[in-house]
Amino acid sequence: MMQRPTETMTWTEILMKDHELTERVFAAAEKAFAEAADPTPGLVANLREYLVTYVDRCHNQKEERALFPLLARRGVPSGGGPVAVMLGEHAQARELVTRIDAEAKGYVDGDRGRLAGLKAAFAAYASLCKQHFWKENDILYPLANRVLTKEDAAALLDEIDEVEQELGPGARERYWRLAGEIVSTVELKDLSWALAPEVLAAILNALPIELSFVDHEDRVRYFSHERGEKIFARTRGAIGTEVQNCHPQRSLHMVEQILSDFRAGRRQVAEFWIDMGPRKIHIRYWPVRDDAGRYLGCLETVQDVTAIQKLTGQKRLLEQAA
Repeated sequence: MMQRPTETMTWTEILMKDHELTERVFAAAEKAFAEAADPTPGLVANLREYLVTYVDRCHNQKEERALFPLLARRGVPSGGGPVAVMLGEHAQARELVTRIDAEAKGYVDGDRGRLAGLKAAFAAYASLCKQHFWKENDILYPLANRVLTKEDAAALLDEIDEVEQELGPGARERYWRLAGEIVSTVELKDLSWALAPEVLAAILNALPIELSFVDHEDRVRYFSHERGEKIFARTRGAIGTEVQNCHPQRSLHMVEQILSDFRAGRRQVAEFWIDMGPRKIHIRYWPVRDDAGRYLGCLETVQDVTAIQKLTGQKRLLEQAA
């Protein structure tokens, strides 16, 4: 899916993007520290710059100077509850990042004996931040979105921008690029690599959505729920078939136009919905691309949304558990 321009992002999206990129930096650094060869001074210098300058002195300040005071004005106390917990963890993180700063400086200056201290401080810092980010993403930010007004959200964006400007123009984009540079120094595989093929297959077959994948040559390469009940019947004979042969002649031009648009980047989704007796079926097509943007093929998702259309009100997980 296409990335939204940073200037159109909400305050929640900005802070959560900070978290997402920082967790990828953590994963890259953990891999680099675990390898037999010592990490390069350049990698350590970039890691120090990102964690010390951006995460501690910018990201955390966007919360402490912009978000938390605004929450206090809307009745969320800073002396107790989730904000107090976050402030306490910021203080713990600041102590650890001070250690990282000192150890990384020494390492970059040629004192390789600093590596053990750097690894220990980083491991403690990364562990703390991962739990901290989860609490903010799942608890604090949803709470904030419930109590803040649209005017508050707009003011918060301005205040976030002011904090970032202290690092110079375009600081957010610059440090997000730095995070990408750190990650690019190691081979950081997709999380699915840790799953056994049979587990990944079982996950795909457990989805309440049928999946079909057509490769970049327009040939059918995969469909889910082979052994289960399907909305659109498919057999293994479809594998390797040109997708054009799987559609009636009257809709062939539409299929070819969608695939052409996907290849050219003119379209990010194509969707349709039809009635099958009492059921409403939602059909969507998505372009699949690698990290470099290369077109890999087209994913079709088919879902029975009849029950979803009938949903009203709310049914919360906690209420269900009670």
